Amino acid sequence: MPEIKSFERTSDGKLPAYSWPGGYTLIYLTKGGSWLCADCATKELDTPDGVDPVIAGDIFWEGPDMTCDECSRVIESSYGDPDEDA
Repeated sequence: MPEIKSFERTSDGKLPAYSWPGGYTLIYLTKGGSWLCADCATKELDTPDGVDPVIAGDIFWEGPDMTCDECSRVIESSYGDPDEDA
């Protein structure tokens, strides 16, 4: 996952949960290895001395559902789990 130096926010000041264009699911990674949903990543970025800073964000293309390590929200991949139908 590529590191993003500057995070683009939506008009309401939050990190996007979906890409534009395309509407693909976005997921965020912290320095400590936690996976966060957009809401929790936004909160972490807005914390001046965040304990576990967000360092990257990218499209969650495919794979099994993930759970946000902060709020336990289910994060679904854009194309689902390719092994699910196997």
